Amino acid sequence: MQSKLPYEKVIGVFGSANTQPGTPDYTEAVTLGAALAGAGYAVMTGGYGGVMGAISQGAAEAHGHAIGVTVGLFKSRGLIPNSFLHEEVHLPTLAERLNYLIVKPDAYVVLKGGAGTLSEMALAWSLLQVGEVPPRPLVLVGAMWRELIPHFATVTTITQQDIRLLTLVDRGDEVVPALTSWWANPPQVPLRLGDVQKTPPLGDNL
Repeated sequence: MQSKLPYEKVIGVFGSANTQPGTPDYTEAVTLGAALAGAGYAVMTGGYGGVMGAISQGAAEAHGHAIGVTVGLFKSRGLIPNSFLHEEVHLPTLAERLNYLIVKPDAYVVLKGGAGTLSEMALAWSLLQVGEVPPRPLVLVGAMWRELIPHFATVTTITQQDIRLLTLVDRGDEVVPALTSWWANPPQVPLRLGDVQKTPPLGDNL
């Protein structure tokens, strides 16, 4: 199916590779992929199945543009990219793939997932904190994040300033409005500057 070009921005979407077709989570991801395409965005995923396939399917069926970032490790294990991709970016290692998925999109959308999804969200969040990537939306969708983020804030050293880098929504149909709202009025969140050296360098007081 031919994609609709050009697109306005690229939205990186993360979520579980284990989400099965026919489940509510899969159906919501297909609908979200279509909504993003209908709003003029291309979608970028890890390129395989589960949420990645669902997002790609929704975008393709809405005549959008689906980009998949695949990796040599999975190819060597026999994994095949989903059939809805219009563009495949193939990288040799997981580290390079993860970096590409974080650096290239104009925004991130994170659905329900496991350790891989958590690592993608956490790296995006961390790089936004320190300005390694320019400010951009980081939208977390669903009950998993609604429950996890407040609890995480109570047991870690993150601050309300850190939380302001996140946009939490309950459903996939809230994602496009959340992106539009973010770009209309980006939050002004100061960067984390790194560790503060509290002890003078050796020799300063001699």
